[in-house]
Amino acid sequence: MIAGFFFICWRLGQLVTLIIPIGILSWFVDGFVKNNQLTPTYVLVLFIVSVLGIFWALDTLIRHANAKRSAHFVAFIDICFVGSFIAGIYQLRRIANADCGNFRLDPLSLSLGPFGFAGQRANNPLAQDPAKVCALLKTSFAFGIMNIGSFFITSILAVLMHKDDEKENEKGSSRRRGSHSSRRGHSASRSRRSSSGRQPVYDV
Repeated sequence: MIAGFFFICWRLGQLVTLIIPIGILSWFVDGFVKNNQLTPTYVLVLFIVSVLGIFWALDTLIRHANAKRSAHFVAFIDICFVGSFIAGIYQLRRIANADCGNFRLDPLSLSLGPFGFAGQRANNPLAQDPAKVCALLKTSFAFGIMNIGSFFITSILAVLMHKDDEKENEKGSSRRRGSHSSRRGHSASRSRRSSSGRQPVYDV
């Protein structure tokens, strides 16, 4: 019960920590698409993983009863998301040391297309505020790290939830066995009393 409650709480928290980077990274993806340019891997990987993660979190929340029965599978998928978020963070790792106050000259801005150096030269409105672009990427990076820890915790909670469910099932089956045996004992005692109550009749 306790593990299931905390599992739901962490899943609800994941909806928040996933929707924010999805909103930020979708702005980048939309900008690249509208300018007919390929989205960089360090943006695309984290965006795709976050989108898949929020659908998975919603699915396990809506079908929580099924998630309890297949908790080991849920834990396995959550661990897979941990690995996927690590991959996304690794791709975006260069933003961690970037100086947002001087991002215009950062080497990362060369690969940002309409958001970076090329956009500044073409007077693209997406590149008007390099500090904003840097801050948004850093925010996505931070939420990606948070989701690594979050999905690791929910994978552990899923296993604990499965153990709690097994204990409840064992208690329920033991109660049922106890009630069946008590019924059999009562019926046997009644039959003994009824047989002893009948006195033998002798013909003279």
